[in-house]
Formats: sequence, structure tokens, C-alpha cells
Amino acid sequence: MKYPIAPFHIAIPVHNLDECRKFYRETLECPEGRSSEQWVDFNLFGHQLVIHHKPKTTTEKPYTNAVDGKNVPVPHYGVVLTWETFETFSQELKNKGLKFVIEPYTRFKGERGEQATMFFLDPAGNALEFKAFKNIDQLFAK
Repeated sequence: MKYPIAPFHIAIPVHNLDECRKFYRETLECPEGRSSEQWVDFNLFGHQLVIHHKPKTTTEKPYTNAVDGKNVPVPHYGVVLTWETFETFSQELKNKGLKFVIEPYTRFKGERGEQATMFFLDPAGNALEFKAFKNIDQLFAK
């Protein structure tokens, strides 16, 4: 890679800033940063996530792609965690009663690229995927 790994920045639309602020702060336990009446910054595992208010104007049906016989929401975003952090984080979310789109499970078990993954939605319907690789060196392996 030409550049060192650095935190990413992502800005997403939400139709209810207060509800989503509570979700990211309390459910995902993301420390809150700067904010205004229209947006809020969060530290999402060392990355900058910004939720921006956008009025809900459409009832567009969510789109999915089939992966491992499961309906993966598109688009989605998230973070690649360590295996141990994924296990702890996914259990904490289960304990909070979070509803998963795809429950935590392991793909390619015992094979190259073995990974744990889970999908869920924020209150605005934005899809999040968190994953972990048994061997992080296989993150981009073919």
C-alpha cells in the first residue's frame, strides 16, 4: 500500500438526529465529538462517523445481495475489528437486545479468509457490518 492506514471519515444521512445520536452513543457506545443542530461527530472504533440530518423523503425499498444464502443490505459500512473485539462487541449488542439483519456468524470456517460478520440497521435504516478476520493478513487475500 502506498499510504499508511489512517482513520476513515464517513458521513451518513439520518432522518431523526436525536434517535440516531442516542443509538450511536448508547447502543454502539461511540464517544461523541463536535456537533451542531444538523450533524453529530462520533468516534467509531477510531474512525470519524458523522450523522447528518436529512428529511425522510422516500420509501425506497432496501436492496440486498445474496451472500452465503443471506440477504446482505446494500449499501452498508462498518469496521474490521480484532477477533476478540468482535466477539465481545457482538455479545454486548445481543445483551442489549439489538435486532440483527444477519446474526453474528463465521464465514469460511477453517479456510483461507475465515471471518466473523454481523449486520444490523441504525434507527434511520443505514446498514452496518462489523467483521473480524481470524488472520488479519488475509483481509485482502484472493
